[in-house]
Amino acid sequence: MLIRRMTATFGRLREQTLELRDGLNILQAPNETGKSTWCAFLLSMLYGVNTKERDRAGLLADKNRYAPWDGGSMSGRLDCRAGEDALTLFRTTRRPTAPMGDFQALYTGTADPVPGLTGANCGETLLGVSREVYARSAFIRQGGVAVTQDPGLERRIAALVTSGEEDTSYTEAVEALKKQLNRRRHNRTGQLPALEAELQETEAQLASQAELARQRESLLARSAELEAREAALREELAVLDRWELHRKRQDLQKVEDAALQAEETAAALRRRLEEEHVPENDVTGRLRGAIVNLNTVRKSAEKAQGEYQTAKDALARAEEALAASPFAGQTAEEGRRAAADPLPHVKRPLLPLLLTALACLCVSLGAGYGVYFYCHNLYAGLGTAAGLLALTAVLTLFLWKRAGKQARTTILTARYGTADPAEIAALGEAYGTLLADRDAAKAEAAAKSAAAQGLWQSVDVNADGILEEVRRFAPAAYDIPSADAALRASALLRKELAEAEKAAHEARLRADFQTEQAPRPEAPDAPPLLPPERDREAVAEDLETLRTDLSALRSSLDRIAGRLHAAGDPLALRAAAERLTDEIAGLEGEYAAIELAMSTLARANTQLQGRFSPALGQRAAEIFDGLTGGAYGGVILDKTLRVSAEPAGTGVPRDVGYLSAGAADQLYLAVRLAVCDLVLPPENAVPIVLDDALASFDDARCAAALDFLRKEAETRQILLFTCHSREAAHFRNDPAVSIQVLTAPGERV
Repeated sequence: MLIRRMTATFGRLREQTLELRDGLNILQAPNETGKSTWCAFLLSMLYGVNTKERDRAGLLADKNRYAPWDGGSMSGRLDCRAGEDALTLFRTTRRPTAPMGDFQALYTGTADPVPGLTGANCGETLLGVSREVYARSAFIRQGGVAVTQDPGLERRIAALVTSGEEDTSYTEAVEALKKQLNRRRHNRTGQLPALEAELQETEAQLASQAELARQRESLLARSAELEAREAALREELAVLDRWELHRKRQDLQKVEDAALQAEETAAALRRRLEEEHVPENDVTGRLRGAIVNLNTVRKSAEKAQGEYQTAKDALARAEEALAASPFAGQTAEEGRRAAADPLPHVKRPLLPLLLTALACLCVSLGAGYGVYFYCHNLYAGLGTAAGLLALTAVLTLFLWKRAGKQARTTILTARYGTADPAEIAALGEAYGTLLADRDAAKAEAAAKSAAAQGLWQSVDVNADGILEEVRRFAPAAYDIPSADAALRASALLRKELAEAEKAAHEARLRADFQTEQAPRPEAPDAPPLLPPERDREAVAEDLETLRTDLSALRSSLDRIAGRLHAAGDPLALRAAAERLTDEIAGLEGEYAAIELAMSTLARANTQLQGRFSPALGQRAAEIFDGLTGGAYGGVILDKTLRVSAEPAGTGVPRDVGYLSAGAADQLYLAVRLAVCDLVLPPENAVPIVLDDALASFDDARCAAALDFLRKEAETRQILLFTCHSREAAHFRNDPAVSIQVLTAPGERV
């Protein structure tokens, strides 16, 4: 398999692409720039992300450790070549709980899927080994160079040195046999101790059964007698049940008849409403609402009519007040002028004045004549007469003025009720106010009259419309009250129909429900039923008493049966004892067989390790010798893959724990590379991935390791991630080695 390109959204990587070549690829980058992330991404693309892994103390699960830093979802693309086919693998995340759970494999440059290649079998199909085997052989991390035991690797090794089948693991088989051994006997627990205790208890139960069996026979005879009596009472109850079923059938027929009657009543009402053309409730409601609105308008019209009458009365009062004014019939200006000069000319009475003047003249002439007659003095008589005449003239003028003033006062008082000019002027001003009030009352009366006429006209129009609609189904409706009565009657009929239909529906539901619950009809040839002699209460009381006695008897039987069961049936207990004895003997034989199988399996595993370990040790020694420049001449591995190294010339193996950290890593790397040679299928050319695996090597041994990897890269692709520059410097002039610096993604040196 050859990896061409990787594009990752994984941990710190955000849609970054890594181009790779055949052979050895040196990928140089400082710490914290994504080297380990690229390694984990490659493993996840091939084998998926383990969603069952959980965080542990000091170690995060991959699904959490490599979650994209920007909060997105894991995804990736891997372009590779497998044999003659160029493939493109995609892994995306659809559900947060299954990162990179969606897998797709296509032939590169096409939309054709690769048949049989799934997310579950991708890595094992392309590389030829399981994830565990790959992780413990060709996938080498810094600090994880040591080879650890694993059932998958063990099965792979067993397949290589035996039949080629990878379904056998010594560790798994031994653990399974230990579980079976402990299952049969483990100290005081297991199947054998339990069976031995059960056998002892069984034998103890056989002693107490004889007396319990005798008591049980006596109670069984009494129980049979009571059960016969109980059966007779149950039969009597059955007769009562049949009689009640018969009554229920009769009640059901009554309910069915009532339902039919209710349905006929509803149908008759429905026909009547159709024949009489009774409107629907919405029409009735609308017309009744219109009548309510009409009554409201009528009340408004009556109120407007009352307001018009009030305005009319106010106008009459204003006209009466205006007619009572002395200036009635005049305009306001004329009234003010008349009040300013109420009586320019007064006609005085002449006759009384003339009579008074004539009387005074006669008196004056008589007085002058008397003076003349007594004094015989003409001048005295003329003087007296002249004086009296002058006095008469003054008196006549006074009386003339007085008569004129009295006549003016009389006329003004008669016309205005007063002769005072100020009061008459006030009456003139009041006349103007009366005229204005009369005009306002006239306008108000006209407005109220128009409003009342409009409302009454609306009442007439709406009433005609309502009556026109109502007469369609009630020709006798001649006015609004009769129309309202017809609508009320229609609503009552509709209500009666609704109630009848509801009653019919409920009656039908009751009939259907009782029909479903009703017993089957009686058979045509069933004998007629007669009323039972006793009622259910009496029979139930006798049955209850009997059952109480029977229950007490059965309780005694149950107690005895329980004791018998606790003691065990003699035959069953004897059979159980025999069975337990046989089982104990069988389990003891199985226990011995399992012990024999475990010892045989241990010898076989030792032989298997003896066949594999020398080959693995020899290949590891060759690699370790090259890595250390001949400092060590041999490598020894035990069955747990624990490694020891033999320094050159000593012949004494030294455990890896006694080596320096750098030498230990070199030894483990040699074993890892030897495992790759022996375990990985050569036809798959499985790529080797090293993540800072040479970090603890000194320069000389690092150069030796690089030369070995350069030669190994002729047969398979190798990805070497490193934080040092010495690897790149070592291959600076080697065109067959691809060197990349990952600090700036994709930059080459």
